[in-house]
Amino acid sequence: MTGSLPIMVGADGSAMSLDAVRWAAEDAARRRAPLWIVSVLSDPCIYCGPGFPSSLVVDRETTAKARLAEAAALAADAAKELGAITVRTEFLVGAAIPALLERAATARMVVLGLRGLAEFSGGLVGSVASALAEHAPCLVAIVRGVPSPEQTGFPGGVVVGVDGTRSSESVIAAAFEEASLRGVALTAVHAVTDFSVATVFANIKEVDWPTSASTGDMALAESLAGWSQQYPDVAVRKVVVKDHPAQNLIRHAESAQLLVVGSHGRGGFAGMLLGSTSRTLMHKAECPLLIVRSA
Repeated sequence: MTGSLPIMVGADGSAMSLDAVRWAAEDAARRRAPLWIVSVLSDPCIYCGPGFPSSLVVDRETTAKARLAEAAALAADAAKELGAITVRTEFLVGAAIPALLERAATARMVVLGLRGLAEFSGGLVGSVASALAEHAPCLVAIVRGVPSPEQTGFPGGVVVGVDGTRSSESVIAAAFEEASLRGVALTAVHAVTDFSVATVFANIKEVDWPTSASTGDMALAESLAGWSQQYPDVAVRKVVVKDHPAQNLIRHAESAQLLVVGSHGRGGFAGMLLGSTSRTLMHKAECPLLIVRSA
């Protein structure tokens, strides 16, 4: 599938944001979609009193615009083997989170590095990435890092978490599309329960796992029904596990190109913006993570 809605990526010059730019450019090229690179510089007037040298403000803006130009050149180079893309850049001064959220409303996907220049190195997830994952109305891709063109890495396919609810349909659709665009296999992982079987059933001598596994197989097959016909080029591997969906997804996605999950699953309350599984994966998944907003 292709579309005219842009792939938007935030760029601040940090190593993770440049990885996000490369990833976004390749995804845009596969979709034959335009790429929109947005750089937001905080307003120094918020933090500085009278007498703050105006030359420093000019220097900051000059540096930021140079980084934006660098990101655009990197994007064009990253996408060239997959096809030329249209790259649009936008430089803004203000607060990053509201600016990016406003623009995400007109994008197909927003792509962000896990942390930016302003984030503390010890933080697992940056404030901008966390806020966009919580509130953006479109697909959100969080990129911790990607192999350079000279390196080999992420040799696997696409992994998707399937919880058997109706909200999984949009997640499965996104995963099949990404696998098809990349020409790789899809691994669908379904956990029978989100809770630890050993803890919940501590007083039960034996849990009938074969029956639970059979039920899980049926639920997974029902969730995937029809998608293989729509994407006959995508080989599908089905995996049913007892519990701990986040831990199992991390294990199966160790060498994956992409891990796809819903914003919240069967255990989420209707008002929740981000479920526990997707939140855990933001912190711990090593490969790029695609969060699909649940209906």
